[in-house]
Amino acid sequence: MPGMRVFLTGASGYVGGKLLAALRDRGVSVRALSRSGDPLDGAEIVQGDVRDGDALVPALEGATVAYYLVHSLGEDDFGTSDREAALAFAQAASAARVGRIVYLGGIGRGDLSPHLASRQEVGRILRDSGVPTVELRASVVLGEGSVSYDAFTALASLPVAVLPDWLDTPSQPIAVEDVVEYLLEAAEIDLDGSAVFEIGGADRVSYRSILDALGGGAVVQVPTPGIAASLVTALKPLQPERARIVSDLLDSLRNDTSVHDDSALRVFSVRPRGLAEAVRSS
Repeated sequence: MPGMRVFLTGASGYVGGKLLAALRDRGVSVRALSRSGDPLDGAEIVQGDVRDGDALVPALEGATVAYYLVHSLGEDDFGTSDREAALAFAQAASAARVGRIVYLGGIGRGDLSPHLASRQEVGRILRDSGVPTVELRASVVLGEGSVSYDAFTALASLPVAVLPDWLDTPSQPIAVEDVVEYLLEAAEIDLDGSAVFEIGGADRVSYRSILDALGGGAVVQVPTPGIAASLVTALKPLQPERARIVSDLLDSLRNDTSVHDDSALRVFSVRPRGLAEAVRSS
C-alpha cells in the first residue's frame, strides 16, 4: 500500500481512528477530512464538511482510494443528513476522478430499521457515482469504544434487563481489528466495477449470546413495548449524544445481521475471529 494516496473521512471516529493508525504503520500517505481542523498523527488535515461538495473536489484530487466512514446517527433526521452527505461526496469523488471508494455500511435484510435502511441507501448512492466502490456491510462491531459495544455493554450492565424478542435474532459479531483488515484489503482487491460484501465474525449467534459473552445479568423477554424501562436505565450513564446514537442503533437489533453471502471469505484473506476471542480482544 505505500504507493497509494488515501483520502479518509471519519478519521476521528472509532473505526476511522484505528484505520488511520494502520495506514500510518504501513507508510501510506493519508489526507483526512476534519470539520474541526484539529491535527491527527499520520495525516494531512483538510478542514471541511463532507456535505460541501465544491470544497471536496480539490481535496479528493489525486486520491487512489477514498474511505467513506461517516454517518449522522444521533441527529434528529439522520436519514436526510446521510443522504445529502453521500450525494455530495459521490459527486465530488466522480469529479475528482478518485480511483476507488471504500465504504463501511451494515448488514440487514427485510423490513430494515431506519438506521440500516440509511446505511444501505448511502451504499447505493456511492455505487451510483460511477467510481468503483467496495461496500462492506458489517454485522455488530465489537471493540471497546465502538457504538455497538457501548450498546451491548450498557444492557449487560443491568442486573435485570427487560428486552424484546430481538434477543433471538441472528448476528455475526465481528472484532474491530478484523473490520480494519477488511478495510485495508478493500483498497487493493481486484475489482471490475463495484461490489458489496457482507462481513461478520466466525460465529453465527443470537444477540442474547452477545450479552452473555459480555457478562450480562438476568434477562426478561417481553413484547417490544416493554423495552422502554431497560433502555432508559441502560442509557443513563452515557453522554446525551452517545445515548441517542446507541438508542437508534438498538432499534436495528430486530434485523438479522448474519452473513448470508460469504463471498468475502473467498475474495479477502481475512479470517475473522469468533465471539469469545472478539470479546477478549475488545
